[in-house]
Amino acid sequence: MEFTFFCYARCSTCRKAKDYLDEKGIAYNYREITEQTPTVEELTEWVGRGDYSLKAFFNTSGRSYRELGLKDRLSALSEAEQIQMLAADGMLIKRPILVSPSVLLVGFKAKEWERLNGPAA
Repeated sequence: MEFTFFCYARCSTCRKAKDYLDEKGIAYNYREITEQTPTVEELTEWVGRGDYSLKAFFNTSGRSYRELGLKDRLSALSEAEQIQMLAADGMLIKRPILVSPSVLLVGFKAKEWERLNGPAA
């Protein structure tokens, strides 16, 4: 299975997720989320899967989110506008993200990532 791992190198949660993947021997293509931000097309496809709400893709505890005042503004923006914002600024995106044709994981919770070891992955 081909995974793409979107990560921010200075993020401790991303480092934990990377260590988890490496320890489990799970191969992945690494993309630095600030340098190779997910595209509008990728984000649209992920949101369309229905595994996560669009808001779940926002790093609500991040500085960019706070500086843009998105807590109060997000609900007034269309889905297309929100996706465009995410694609324009990798720091707005919750991370890490692990994606394949059949798996989408946003954020890192080891319990959720355990399914990577089973037949569902």
